[in-house]
Amino acid sequence: MEKTLFEQMGGTYTRQGDYLLPDLSLVPQEERPIGVWGERRRKYLKEHRRVLYYSLFTSGNLHSHLADVEEQAQEMFERLTKQMAEKQGATEALKAADMMAWVGRMNNIRNATEEAIYNEIIYA
Repeated sequence: MEKTLFEQMGGTYTRQGDYLLPDLSLVPQEERPIGVWGERRRKYLKEHRRVLYYSLFTSGNLHSHLADVEEQAQEMFERLTKQMAEKQGATEALKAADMMAWVGRMNNIRNATEEAIYNEIIYA
């Protein structure tokens, strides 16, 4: 009997009753954490960019893509928050003098930073 293309490429089969099933396994991937930004990117891809989502999923690159997005977004969040806090004067001195004003500024800074991350990383 002639070998199948799968066998010619080094694949093997296992007999299960009357059937020959191919021995398939997933490529091992490194474990990198996917946080809130990675999950938001996954949700966006799944709902709005299905072709890209399934292409990454079937090629085995989805997890690494989401982990990369998580790292980029987290770094950008920390950098922008720090820069904007310095620019808007949300310092420890303000925190000690007027806690509510400091909280208000930090909430505005956080919201602006999240919006920038959504536009530049999550929805890109």
